Order: sequence, then C-alpha cells, then structure tokens
Amino acid sequence: MAKEKKKRRELSSFSILFIIIIVLGIITKLLNGQSFTPQDIDGTMVDHVVGAHLYDIVMAPFNGFKDAIDISIFILVLGGFLNLVTQTGALEAGIQHVVKKLKGNELMIIAILMFLFSIGGSTYGMSEETIPFYSLLAVTMVAAGFDTIVTIGTVLLGSGAGVIGSTVNPFSTGVAMDALNGIGIKPNAVIIIAVGGVIWFTTTMYCIYVVMSYAKKVKADRGSTILSLQEQKDMDEEFLKDDSKEIPFTKKHKIILSLFAFCFLVMIVSLIPWGEFGVTIFNNWTAFLTGNSFGDWYFGDLAMWFFIMGLAIAIVNRFSEKEIVSTFIQGSSDMLSVVLIIVVARGASSLMSTTHLDLYILDKAASLLGTLSPILFVIGAYILYLLLSFLIPSTSGLAYVSIPVMGALAQKVGMSPDVMVMIFASGCGLVNLVTPTSGVVMGGLQITKVNYSTWTKFMMKPLIVIGVMNVIILIVSMLLV
Repeated sequence: MAKEKKKRRELSSFSILFIIIIVLGIITKLLNGQSFTPQDIDGTMVDHVVGAHLYDIVMAPFNGFKDAIDISIFILVLGGFLNLVTQTGALEAGIQHVVKKLKGNELMIIAILMFLFSIGGSTYGMSEETIPFYSLLAVTMVAAGFDTIVTIGTVLLGSGAGVIGSTVNPFSTGVAMDALNGIGIKPNAVIIIAVGGVIWFTTTMYCIYVVMSYAKKVKADRGSTILSLQEQKDMDEEFLKDDSKEIPFTKKHKIILSLFAFCFLVMIVSLIPWGEFGVTIFNNWTAFLTGNSFGDWYFGDLAMWFFIMGLAIAIVNRFSEKEIVSTFIQGSSDMLSVVLIIVVARGASSLMSTTHLDLYILDKAASLLGTLSPILFVIGAYILYLLLSFLIPSTSGLAYVSIPVMGALAQKVGMSPDVMVMIFASGCGLVNLVTPTSGVVMGGLQITKVNYSTWTKFMMKPLIVIGVMNVIILIVSMLLV
C-alpha cells in the first residue's frame, strides 16, 4: 500500500518539464535587466536579461514545437513504420530466433550494441537517431531476461558515451571548431581528436561495464531490478511476449527483416557527414530520392525514407490498402506522447534563448574563471558546461553560444582553446544523459515506460564516476598542451 501511495504521488515527465519552464520564467523575471558583455545573436546585439512575460511561458511549448518540428514528424512516421513491421510478425519471430541462438551469451548483445552506438555518437553525434531502437531493443532485452533499464542503458549510455568523447562529431566538436574559426582562433584538430579519443574509449568501456553488470544481476535475480512494481507491470504488459508460442521464422519474415535492416543501414550511412572526411562517392547520385545526397540527410529525409520502406514491407506482407493506412495511423498515434514530451522539453530551451538567461550565466561564469589556475579553470569550466547544458541541451546551439566566449577566454589566460572544445563536448554530453530538458532522454523513458526518477537513481553513481574520469583527463590534457 505504501509503495502504491508513493507511486501515485510521483510527477509525470510532462509535469516536471512544465514546472521547469515556470521556474525558469520566474528566474528571468528576477534577473530582468541584468547586463552582460554584448553578444551578436543572428545580427542583433544583446546585452541584458529580458524577463519572461506570461505569454513567453505560455507559448514556450508551442515555440518548442516549431524548433522540434523535424524530429516530431520523423517520430510520428517512425511509429507508423514500426507498427507495420510489428504487425507482420517478423520482428517477434526474429527476436525468438536471435534469443535462442544467443542462449547463454545474451550479455554480448549489450557490449556489441553499446560499442556500435558509441562509435555513432563520437563520429556523427548519434542521439535523436537512437529513438527507433528503444522499442525494438526493449522487446529483445525483456525476452532475454533483462529489464527496460538495460534497454535504456544500452541505447542512451552507448550513444551518450560516444557524444561525451566526440572526435569528428559535426554537431559537437565540428561546430565548436567552426565557432573558434569565427573569432580568429585556428583549432588544432589533432589535439581535439586525440583528447576526444581518450575520453571516448574510457567512457565507453566504463558504461559497458555498468550496464553489463546490472544486466547480469537482473538476469540472475529478477527481484534485483530497480524498477518499481508498477514499472515492472508496465514492462511485462508492453514488451513481454509469449515465448511459449513458437513462431516459425519463415522466408517472408527473413525478407521483411532484411528490408528492415537495410532501412536502418541507409539511415546511418545517410547521416554521416561524408564531406567532412573528404568522401565524395555519395555525391549527387544518392540525391534522387529526397534531393539531398547521403551525408546531408536530416529528419525530413529520414521521415520519407521510413515511410517508403514501411510501404515496401507492407506490400511484401500483402497488407491491403485499408490495413496499411489503419496500421500506420495506429503506430503514429502510439508515438504522440513521445513527440509531446520532446516538444515541451524544447520549450524550456526556447525560453532560455528568448530571455538571454543562458548568455548571462555564461558571461558571469567566464569572468570568474579567468582568475583561476589551470586545474581549477578546467574544473570550473566543466561545471559551467554542466549547468549550461541543462539550459541548452542542443550541443550545436550551446557551441555557437559559448565557444566564442570560452575559447577566447582560454587563449587569453594562456590555456588551450582546443582542450576547451573537449571540456564543452564532455560536459554537455554528460548532462544530456539525464537532463529532463533533453527530448531524447524523456522520449526514451516514455517509450520504455520507465519513470524519470528511476533513471536518475540508476545513473547517480555512473554520472559521478564519468565526470571525475573526464575531468582528470581534461586537466592532464590542459597541462600537457
């Protein structure tokens, strides 16, 4: 009874996000008119905090929807695609087949997938693109005897470890280097990639250890899960399939899963910024479908690609026109709550940008950091990025706002702007593993039916360990460069 009572009092993700928006609005009102060093934002000079009006708070979710329209459409189409695939029975049959093949070696799925996700995170900022994998892996992990925390850990910690150790990630280190160029500082890509590589390796190995250790414990004793009784019930209802019913793995299933795998392969290849590496083999000829070549695709291109592949899979399974439409719409409607979570999360970030509270915090913190020793400078800058990343979960947005200030400050006091780029990347990446203003975090939790408080409880120790490891590497790098 006590547990049930506690469960009823727990706030939903929507409530948490709306409370954050209201609190941030109040803070901007208290700081209204507070000045900071003038900044050029889209051709307009701004130099003070603008207190949020009631209409700014009310319209924040709508403005978040405008900012997140691309990924919102992608997720809705993705929901339709996944439901079409699910209704063919190919996924369930394939999962049964894989679980049987890996009997006794299920933990290897976690290690392999996390390593692959981390490479994607480090090289092209794989983040929102992981959302399709939550529902897919949840079924696989639960069937293998794990729980949905293992699913979130595999996807979010896997890709997140890569983003923390970004090497050639165009949305993180790439944007940051461009921001340095914009203020006349030539970045040293070798230093950035080297430091990023060390952080990527150490963080990825630790995250794999954390998830595999927990997964091993849960598989040995289901009662050791940190999920509440309600979350366990939701997990079983949503993802536990009746494995007592043997599903034949037919030739048609194999064709459908081949198309399914091809769909995701194209997604990954199309998102890697090939031009950044001087690769031109995809230029022009891959633009016939959406008008953009591989390397330039974004969520609009992906949405239409998944739509087309969904139709192809439905045709292979011989769905009627009515079945295709109804199944697709049902799948999209199942993803609506995920879209709304992302929209409200973006609303909080939009409010910070509108009121310039982010610039105010950045300016005041930079003034304090300029007087510190290299060790304290790195620690202070890292803590600053933990705070700023909560307000601005977009790595590219944060880079353009902060790196011109922080990079210039590092050079002015005789420290490395290149290491500052990695302080930004690792600090931002760490916070984006748990921040409620991240649509990926809240969307992934919504899909897997896990409460935000449960995820933060699981991440408490790993966050501290990852943060300490990264700060040590960054301090040594700053002293050596």
